[in-house]
Amino acid sequence: MNRTVKRSIVGILVSAVLVILDQVTKSLAVTHLKGQDAFVIWDGVFELLYLENRGAAFGIMQGQKIIFVLFTTVAMCAIIWVYLKRIPEEKKFRFLDIVCILLFAGAIGNLIDRIRMNYVVDFLYFVLIDFPIFNVADIYVTVAAFGMIFLGLFYYKNEDYELIFPSKKEKV
Repeated sequence: MNRTVKRSIVGILVSAVLVILDQVTKSLAVTHLKGQDAFVIWDGVFELLYLENRGAAFGIMQGQKIIFVLFTTVAMCAIIWVYLKRIPEEKKFRFLDIVCILLFAGAIGNLIDRIRMNYVVDFLYFVLIDFPIFNVADIYVTVAAFGMIFLGLFYYKNEDYELIFPSKKEKV
């Protein structure tokens, strides 16, 4: 089995496991939290609180399902393209593979909710800082975003980016 096929299979399997974890936690939230008071994990710090989010991050753009579905579909296609076609198959770039897998799993996890129920199930709430309620798929996307920023600032160099996205220099 060549490396590209192996990498594709690993990406699919890891994404599937992450999406299943996200969907199972959301199903548990619907079953055990919907219509209930918050389940306090750590008083004044963290609790499980059911919320149906019809918007994006922090509740913006409420009710814009078609925009979210289209944007997510385009983003997922871009992630797949970068993962399969642009990231070199060198060990140094495995961190970018992880970032792509996390972004993809987070996007598809919330997309499933939007298509199936017209909202995203959120249930994790940090009371201490009054952070917006979120879910497991949101964690994937957030970890991937911070990972990408960290990698961009401290790990990869300009020549690494040139391998991923070669510039089209004019031939003289």
